[in-house]
Amino acid sequence: MTDKTATDTLLDELVRRTPPANLEAEMALLGALLTNNKAYEHVSDFLAAEHFANAVHGKIYGAIARRIDRGMLADPITMRADFEHSGMLEPVGGTAYLGKLLASMVGIVNAGEYGRAIHDAWIRRQLIDIGENVVNNAYGATTELAGSEQIEAAEETLFKLATDKGQDGGFVAFDRALATALEVAEHAFLRTGDVSGLTSGLRDFDKKTGGLHPSDLLIIAGRPAMGKTALATKIAFSAARALMQEAADSNTQPRGSVAIFSLEMSSEQLATRILSEQAEISSERIRRGDIGQKEFDRFVRVTRELQELPLFIDETPAISLSAMRTRCRRLARTKGLSLVVVDYLQLMRPAVGTRPESRVLEISLITQGLKAIAKELSVPVIALSQLSRQVESREDKRPMLSDLRESGSIEQDADAVMFVYREEYYLKQRMPKETTYEGAEKYQAALDDWHRKMDLVHNKAELILEKQRHGPTGTIPLYFEGEFTRFADLDTHHEV
Repeated sequence: MTDKTATDTLLDELVRRTPPANLEAEMALLGALLTNNKAYEHVSDFLAAEHFANAVHGKIYGAIARRIDRGMLADPITMRADFEHSGMLEPVGGTAYLGKLLASMVGIVNAGEYGRAIHDAWIRRQLIDIGENVVNNAYGATTELAGSEQIEAAEETLFKLATDKGQDGGFVAFDRALATALEVAEHAFLRTGDVSGLTSGLRDFDKKTGGLHPSDLLIIAGRPAMGKTALATKIAFSAARALMQEAADSNTQPRGSVAIFSLEMSSEQLATRILSEQAEISSERIRRGDIGQKEFDRFVRVTRELQELPLFIDETPAISLSAMRTRCRRLARTKGLSLVVVDYLQLMRPAVGTRPESRVLEISLITQGLKAIAKELSVPVIALSQLSRQVESREDKRPMLSDLRESGSIEQDADAVMFVYREEYYLKQRMPKETTYEGAEKYQAALDDWHRKMDLVHNKAELILEKQRHGPTGTIPLYFEGEFTRFADLDTHHEV
């Protein structure tokens, strides 16, 4: 017989380990509950029957909780019949076990601490189970998941444990809620202009919305070529620049950053767009290298100015909701996070391990998840969305809420829904053709009328704010410069 190796010895030690549990705390808490039901108030908001390591203790706790929740007294006398009828105490010696629990009781003041000790042991057991599943899956127990997907699944499970552990919920006292509301109002009052949230860089949009507010999910939707990505990039850049300027004024580091999840365009393409707008050089000319020395020098200067921006781009295609959530939490922890932009939500995947029955349900899970990210991290989340083709079949092609793909879930979960619309794009396609007119005069009249209409809509766009949970709706006129894919404020009145 050969000596055991170090690995065998370690495995034996792991097998002999018992999962974390605090049976003394469980008995002491149950004794306190049976003696004084007021102890339940100290643990009811975070402790459940399944958190007990001893299954019988969990059943006893559940029975006590049910009686107290119904407004009934729960003590050894009132519960004896229930215990005898159900037989739940037979594994521990019957109703005589209640005497042991009463002998182990603690004062009501310590009930909360004992409850938290029980709950902490449960969290540790869950972590052990998650670790074992990760190891088993890595060895091939779940062959349908690739390695990267197993990471996402593990992250999702850990996230659920972190958020569902039952310690972060409960009521917020009204005085505390009032204090928070007062802080927000004071912040808005002290700031110049009408912006209480993070600026979008668009004056009229900020006036109508007050800026971008924490915990809000905003949807920007439109048909292809309307400029959704350009508008979202403009907002993201403006927010990042505002954060950098704020830090420079106070001689500190930026208090947050902007995260862009670009599922369609690469980070290089997105950076080129921003550079094109700021350097006022066509992105097409940049790609071709069709620029002079002065323009190239301006391009380099702008690049140096922008490289300090607290702006981060994730170009992972078809990213899952769980992976996005993990990366946002990591960025929030390391750099701070002030805004998240997703381009666009129909290219995302729901959390790993979920298998929605339909595309509508899948989009619903994604929008609910984005709203959850906004709430958890207290940041605004802007998600771009495609519109259905039914827009093209109408004479008036201005979008409506019903044009949203899988519109029910998106409209329901969003705090604001806005549409990007450019009449110039559609009018350009309706340029009169000489062959469709009988004579030159009719053709020229139609062409003149078309030019007149084009002049009216040239470089103009509309941001149609169709839904806003916290404010008014309406149409916001914008300036759009196609050469630089740039949105800006539209000034209809000028000083002479």
